[in-house]
Amino acid sequence: MDALNLPPFEHKITKSGANYLIFDAIRRKYVVLTPEEWVRQHFVHYLINTLSYPKSLISIERGTNYNKLQKRSDLCVYNQEGKPHLLVECKATHVPITQEVVKQVSVYNQTLQAQFVAITNGLEHFCWQVDFDTRQFKPLQEIPVFNSE
Repeated sequence: MDALNLPPFEHKITKSGANYLIFDAIRRKYVVLTPEEWVRQHFVHYLINTLSYPKSLISIERGTNYNKLQKRSDLCVYNQEGKPHLLVECKATHVPITQEVVKQVSVYNQTLQAQFVAITNGLEHFCWQVDFDTRQFKPLQEIPVFNSE
């Protein structure tokens, strides 16, 4: 797997048939190790170990509906009231972060209405604060640290 612009973590990898699997601490099971999953697992551990987000507030591949279509968010972090706080879209390292990717995550967020939206391909990371009144995305220099208040 590619080296990422995220802190390393102690990962558990095993092999099952032709597939490599990585242990997902959120779903508490081994999942197929794809390039996108490699990025997602690193980002999850970055949220937990560096930004202090509790595991219990992180959801992976949560389903949501938008215009009668079923959509899945890569990561959704909730606040302590159970409302979406941070929506994260993960891409493989070879997938550039384009306007189309930004549009994808903003469409998901129209239903979830998370206060922050982030996109990563493991090499580049972008984060915005969403103002739903003005429908504006304010770019942030960093992904916010968990605030327990």
